[in-house]
Amino acid sequence: MNESSITTPRFTYINDQKGPSAAIDVHHVIVRQSNLKGLLVCLLALCFPANGLYLFLVLDKSPFILLWSLLLSSIVLKLGIGNSVVKESVVIMPRFGVQLETHYRSGRISRHFVPVSKIVKPVLLEHVSPVTCYWILSMILQKEEELTPVFKELHPPLKMLVPIWKALCGAVSGDKDSSLHLSVEDYGQSVFS
Repeated sequence: MNESSITTPRFTYINDQKGPSAAIDVHHVIVRQSNLKGLLVCLLALCFPANGLYLFLVLDKSPFILLWSLLLSSIVLKLGIGNSVVKESVVIMPRFGVQLETHYRSGRISRHFVPVSKIVKPVLLEHVSPVTCYWILSMILQKEEELTPVFKELHPPLKMLVPIWKALCGAVSGDKDSSLHLSVEDYGQSVFS
């Protein structure tokens, strides 16, 4: 089992090769959690029931205010914490295909399998908007009009995307060492070759 990792302030990348002679190549991009966001969401969610209890007990308002405040608090907790992404994984099985996984904090896992015969080429693209600029790893699929992004929710940095792109190119071409001698420092010149 070979394992390598890269860490940035927002993400941790782990490459884990499993199986006999490392046949399955697993790439994880894990979100490094900030306790501050969870604390702020919990404090905000506690404000609603506290306010409802104050209105009910002190100002003699309807008990439905207390019920509405509890409902609003649970919605804030669900939206703030429940739907956040913990990690996204790319499981590459060279002869079969690629499985894309998204793991949520609530415990839900979303999986999507793409057969290797359907993948034309993995590509790295730069996404530029008026506010942000980041790299996207996508796959060109046969009989599909749009690119399929490998990471649905996260936008990891390029130095994490390059090893995954290399592994995808190797899986599509059927050769693990398929003339992809690209280092992370050289990504600006020949990523699209």
